[in-house]
Amino acid sequence: MGAQEKSPGNANSIQRVKVYRLNDDGKWDDQGTGHVTVDYLERSEELALFVFDEEDNETLLLHRISPGGIYRKQEDTIISWRDSEYSTELALSFQENTGCSYIWDHICNVQRNMHFSSLNNETFHTMNSELREFPAVELSTLPIILKTVTENGLADQMRLTEFILNDQDFFQKLMELFRICEDLENIDGLHMIFKIIKGIILLNSPQVFEKIFGDELIMDIIGSLEYDPDVPQVQHYRNFLKEHVVFKEAIPIKNPMVLSKIHQTYRVGYLKDVVLARVLDEATVGSLSSIVHSNNATVISLLKDDSTFIQELFSRLRSPTASAESKKNLVYFLHEFCSLSKSLQMVQQLRLFRDLMNEGIFDIITDALQSQDKKLVLAGHPYTVFESGSKPSVLLCCSAGRNYTFRTFG
Repeated sequence: MGAQEKSPGNANSIQRVKVYRLNDDGKWDDQGTGHVTVDYLERSEELALFVFDEEDNETLLLHRISPGGIYRKQEDTIISWRDSEYSTELALSFQENTGCSYIWDHICNVQRNMHFSSLNNETFHTMNSELREFPAVELSTLPIILKTVTENGLADQMRLTEFILNDQDFFQKLMELFRICEDLENIDGLHMIFKIIKGIILLNSPQVFEKIFGDELIMDIIGSLEYDPDVPQVQHYRNFLKEHVVFKEAIPIKNPMVLSKIHQTYRVGYLKDVVLARVLDEATVGSLSSIVHSNNATVISLLKDDSTFIQELFSRLRSPTASAESKKNLVYFLHEFCSLSKSLQMVQQLRLFRDLMNEGIFDIITDALQSQDKKLVLAGHPYTVFESGSKPSVLLCCSAGRNYTFRTFG
């Protein structure tokens, strides 16, 4: 099934772009607004950029990705190139810089695959014969694993990612080894494991991220990154997450997937902004930011479809017995809920705001505007709730505070 048959109905704001074409007068013509994706061409193994019109789902742009260095990333939100098929310059202007980084990373990965496929077996084995098989995860093999992870070319990175993903127990074994080294205070082993995990994260593989950021592994992964050999003292990230950061629900969330996404979003953001802030490259930062935005959209989508959750939220907001502190947290929660709902499609946004109006959101806003608390007045202002032009705070992803709710940190 080709990409022409796909619908962008599930795309969110990070894939929203304007398509521009350079005319004969040297000016950029607006070709329309839509959602961009990377997918296979019809009846082909070649990958291409597709942009589907957000109104009628027609194809605004179809561009076969080239292995050459024709692409340019500009100002964090623009990707442009000289297109031989159209005999002109084309550009995609993204609504969000994370979307630009996300698609740019996909283009780079496609080009890496092209380079990998073009190499014959003899050349590949000459580059790195150790990648013919991956060493077993043992204390004695940590130096070999470290060398394999950190000393590789573009082709080897693809093969390395394949090896890691094919070994279903690789990360479990590595984290078991991490706990043993930590118990034995084996600093050399801990330093090697830090470098291995850092190198694997810099492979920037979505499939690898899916494994290591799951509930089962992520705390051990963050723990292994406490032992940076370039930092004089051992860090205490897990201690901060477990003892100093408290998940404080403004309203109980019963959906386990929503809770898992909320916790994962905070931890991925903490890893990006604190744990590895000084070592991550732009492409990896973009991928991690995309995970945060995608999780935000998933959480909002799941909660907006839960009628009992919305009803309970407004019931608590209207309750005469609720404390002032509780109502304040609920108003903050509602404000962030509305801000983050901008990641939804416009039709879904309108439906959500219709439901909120039916529940009496403007009565809540009126009460908030009459408060003596200036922060609460700002949160309750209808402009900030529905039309704020500034970027909403990333859900659970501000590392400066010590408490977090669905909304943000306290």
